[in-house]
Amino acid sequence: TKTKNKKNIDEDIINNFINTLPFNLTKDQLTTINDIKKDLTSNKIMNRLVQGDVGSGKTIVAFIASYMNYLAGYQTALMVPTEILATQHYKNAIDLFKKTNMNIEIITSSTKKKQEKYKKLELGEIDFIIGTQSLIQDNIKYKNLGLIITDEQHRFGVNQRQKLKEKGNYPDILSMSATPIPRPY
Repeated sequence: TKTKNKKNIDEDIINNFINTLPFNLTKDQLTTINDIKKDLTSNKIMNRLVQGDVGSGKTIVAFIASYMNYLAGYQTALMVPTEILATQHYKNAIDLFKKTNMNIEIITSSTKKKQEKYKKLELGEIDFIIGTQSLIQDNIKYKNLGLIITDEQHRFGVNQRQKLKEKGNYPDILSMSATPIPRPY
């Protein structure tokens, strides 16, 4: 089994952040966040799937995971299947983290000044990058990628997810997926 460095996370900062959210997290969200925190602070590489219906609050759990990762000194990459979803997550993240120092950027196929953002990623000046498959381009290098989040992970192939994973040094993995709809036979 591969091991990684344990991440140090200031629980008080996380709890204060959760307490300032404009809504209360559910018991399941808090349990999941706690499980993720245990994974991030252990030396075992996290490979966790957060599954729930559309609108059940998976994204806030992923955002809090990215904040924990940021507090531990690592970069987070959130890969989503569409530009629309990337833009939506980006706007929500900017709004949610406006009182923190976390530097958040977006990269999609239509992003202007991509080279500038690639440089910032490599220098570690971007803490949380949100994007489409643009995040796995060969010319993108991360300084300290510690957490990879894939939204609608079933929309990405194994090779795409592996390519992003290889850009980090044993990064933790968090996948999100809406509950599949059962189909009659």
